[in-house]
Amino acid sequence: MKNFDSTIVKTPGILGGRPRIEGTRLLVKTIAGWYKSGYSPEEIAVQYPQLALFQVYAALTYYHANQSEIEADLLAEETYYDNLMREYYSLKKVA
Repeated sequence: MKNFDSTIVKTPGILGGRPRIEGTRLLVKTIAGWYKSGYSPEEIAVQYPQLALFQVYAALTYYHANQSEIEADLLAEETYYDNLMREYYSLKKVA
């Protein structure tokens, strides 16, 4: 049996210290995003064949236990990309 506590790590200097799956650069928020889009853990594991199913479940367990932290990270990312798109399209209108 795998230990979920050691599956999700935060390492200063790697991906901004955000929670990720140990041994990968795959963030918990990425797994949470797929899950929130309606994908099952099994379907998510198919998208990332380098992961074992228990790693997907560990990420989802972390997400549910720390939902406000992950949701804030998802919102910050969405806001960042929205601002980039707005800037891009405003520059296209000028050109």
